[in-house]
Amino acid sequence: MTNLISAEGLKKLREEYDHLWKVERPKIVQGIADAAAEGDRSENAEYIYGKKRLNEIDRKLKRLGSRLKVLRVAVLSPEPKVVSFGCWVTYEEETGEERCYQLVGPEEIDVSLGRISIDSPVGKALLNKRLDDEVTLHKPNGRITACITGIYATKPE
Repeated sequence: MTNLISAEGLKKLREEYDHLWKVERPKIVQGIADAAAEGDRSENAEYIYGKKRLNEIDRKLKRLGSRLKVLRVAVLSPEPKVVSFGCWVTYEEETGEERCYQLVGPEEIDVSLGRISIDSPVGKALLNKRLDDEVTLHKPNGRITACITGIYATKPE
């Protein structure tokens, strides 16, 4: 798994971590304390839910904390010549259909926005390719051949 991330992606992860640590966790801890003060914890739904939610938050904080320690902000080229982390790449499949994706790390994947993992089979196949290179892509419905038609620093219009 790649340890690269965009500066924007790193900022979002830090904000999520800080929000969980400074806002959500204290609110849940206070709710648990209030519920515990009411007496019998074994039948106290607020107490049981609070403990469960606190465990979820702590697991997420641990995972985010571990990733934040190893992530490196990628330096993005303003005019990429080869497909690399963070760039947008368009390619035309043998069927004539054109696709456009940005290669990102696992924390920033969002296929609905065109962001795919640099570690995915398609991402790996596109990596280090140049304009007009042919590439074989391994997709769930089989192998296809495609031609790189564009490499961009920002999403093409």
